[in-house]
Amino acid sequence: MATSSLTAAERPALKITALPLADAAKAMSSAYGQLVTEQQVREVAERGGLLRPDGTVNLIEYAAYLVREMAHGTD
Repeated sequence: MATSSLTAAERPALKITALPLADAAKAMSSAYGQLVTEQQVREVAERGGLLRPDGTVNLIEYAAYLVREMAHGTD
């Protein structure tokens, strides 16, 4: 994994309420312990109406949507 030359103060802060799909995929991969691709995140976000016009998702809404899907027996 490549490391950034930016310091922590120079890196833009991530907002879990407006997370780019690539960053959401990285967060989901880390939490899940398996690879989650940007395309997988996009498909779920589009299916759930969670994808914002700027290409971001709210990670809290995304997780809540997944829980609702699991509760109703869908993938």
